[in-house]
Amino acid sequence: MESGKQLTGTLALAVFTAVLGSLQYGYSLGVINAPQKVIERHYSRALGVLPQNVTRDGNVTEEVPHSSIVMYWSLSVAIFSIGGVVSSFLVGFVGDLKGRVKGMLAVNVLAIGAGLLMGLANVGRPHIMVISGRALMGFYCGLSSGLVPMYIGEISPLAYRGGLGTLHQLAIVTGILISQVIGLEVLLGNDAWWPVLLGLSGAPAVLQSLLLPLCPESPRYLYIKLGKEEEARKCLKRFRGEYDPSKDMAEMKREKEEAMKEAKVSIMMLLRSATYRHQLFVALMMHLSQQFSGVNAIFYYSTDIFHKAGVTEPVYATIGVGAINTIFTMVSVVLVDRAGRRTLTLIGLAGMCCCTVLMSIGLVYLTTYPRMSYVSMTAIFLFVCFFEIGPGPIPWFIVAELFSQGPRPAAIALAGCCNWISNFIIGMGFPYVEALCKSYVFIIFAVLLFGFTVFTYCRVPETKGKTFEEIAAEFQHRRRPPRPAAAATSELQQLKSASDV
Repeated sequence: MESGKQLTGTLALAVFTAVLGSLQYGYSLGVINAPQKVIERHYSRALGVLPQNVTRDGNVTEEVPHSSIVMYWSLSVAIFSIGGVVSSFLVGFVGDLKGRVKGMLAVNVLAIGAGLLMGLANVGRPHIMVISGRALMGFYCGLSSGLVPMYIGEISPLAYRGGLGTLHQLAIVTGILISQVIGLEVLLGNDAWWPVLLGLSGAPAVLQSLLLPLCPESPRYLYIKLGKEEEARKCLKRFRGEYDPSKDMAEMKREKEEAMKEAKVSIMMLLRSATYRHQLFVALMMHLSQQFSGVNAIFYYSTDIFHKAGVTEPVYATIGVGAINTIFTMVSVVLVDRAGRRTLTLIGLAGMCCCTVLMSIGLVYLTTYPRMSYVSMTAIFLFVCFFEIGPGPIPWFIVAELFSQGPRPAAIALAGCCNWISNFIIGMGFPYVEALCKSYVFIIFAVLLFGFTVFTYCRVPETKGKTFEEIAAEFQHRRRPPRPAAAATSELQQLKSASDV
């Protein structure tokens, strides 16, 4: 294979178009952060409840939102994840029904509808419009966050699969940064323009809908799922340029033969199967490590966290987090196919664990030593750097590497559901846990991160530079005790029989 011809304009266009869905996901994650106080005021007016006044030091009066506003605000943040949880189960169905490209095109209707709901929030009752729009956008993002890595993983050349897969996360953090910048009060994060700020969540879907018809379908989907060998060959040449596709076709043929043996694996079959138990456990734990690292607590509530750390202009510190986020995701794009997935994940998790300890020390001693605000800020920035080196981008695309064509859609759906449920728990629960634990809240994440680091060291294999066949073989080799061949064959036959029924 001529590696110089593997990165073509068509491949670049397809990846760029796909990650517009990821950009939209990131924008939706970050857009709710900066205008929090503005939106809470509009909720208060719509519901007719006044904020409570709290006097500090006998001089400064601070407005504390009414309890009902806190509830509606938390729901506005967390309902996004509920939509994602529900739709994540449909990723395999949508991806297989009409293909990866047409699947992404169809779900854009959801994003545009969600953008309109939020953009017109002032026309109706703002809390109802925003919560409804966020739920619908979450439903879209749950599908998109599965379809995008699936498509990119299937069209990427082996040598660039990690780097191109990381672009999903790069687009997410770029979307977060864009939302933070235009969410400044001087731009759209104010009383007049905040509905437009939220409504722009649907804008990337319009551009993606125009570009998707220009993108070839996944050759793996065409050949392995539909049996269209000649169309798959043509799409390979469109993605890679003029080269001999026989090696790639031979690999897909072997994967197709394996898929025919194992049959299509549903979610319930995957959960019951001992054959894929190790892969599934690794995939789910990597997504849990991403969410329960505490990173979304920082993304959702960073402005409030910086305020409590003594930062006078916390919104600009939040934008700084977004900028660092984007820069270090670019570093991951460069490193992931060189250093490897496992190595970068280990470095990231261990570094984040140390940062949460520093963050906690800074917050605990802030009142005693005001300069501790710098310790907290530095720890937050470093935390984000370590997150984007590995634990942020890698879980999204490694699931597609861990599974062959048969169980891949079901595995991606389960991993996505796990990610979204964790996201919801953090988004909804963090304010209450923080109120209970105060400055010690990040110690909880430090303990979790230590556990995830140990798990990654002991159980996660390296997938860099390996074909799907080689990765599957490594998992079979790792299983202890080894199952007799007859037992494995019997289970595959049972899975196939269940699928046929």
